[in-house]
Amino acid sequence: MTLKITLSLDSDRHFKSTDGRSADQLNPKELFLYAAANCAGLTIIGMLKEHITSLRLLELSLEGTISTPTVVAESRFTSFNIIYRAECPTLKDETTISRAINLAHDKYCGLLQMLRKIAPLSHEVSIVATNDIKA
Repeated sequence: MTLKITLSLDSDRHFKSTDGRSADQLNPKELFLYAAANCAGLTIIGMLKEHITSLRLLELSLEGTISTPTVVAESRFTSFNIIYRAECPTLKDETTISRAINLAHDKYCGLLQMLRKIAPLSHEVSIVATNDIKA
């Protein structure tokens, strides 16, 4: 079974669950995924301090596959996948945001480092530069 949490950066620069659930509505395993996705997002935002206004969308989806068909106390994570989606105005912004995502993912987010100790962690990155798209 796969559990999934998707967080999106809101206009106040806070990450919110896209399904509208709050932390107290999540089971502990979903809350663990929520915390890791939030940590990655905050790490990215921290690295983009002077470039944050160029970010039009930042969304992180973290999936965790568990060892049982339903969530029970004995369920263990067997793999993780995090998907980063971003939109920005220009290709230059895209390069900056891509670098921040990769550094957060590979080096600076402590909870992602913890996930790697539990099970394999894969990732996908999708960044769109909206003003540089030719019609």
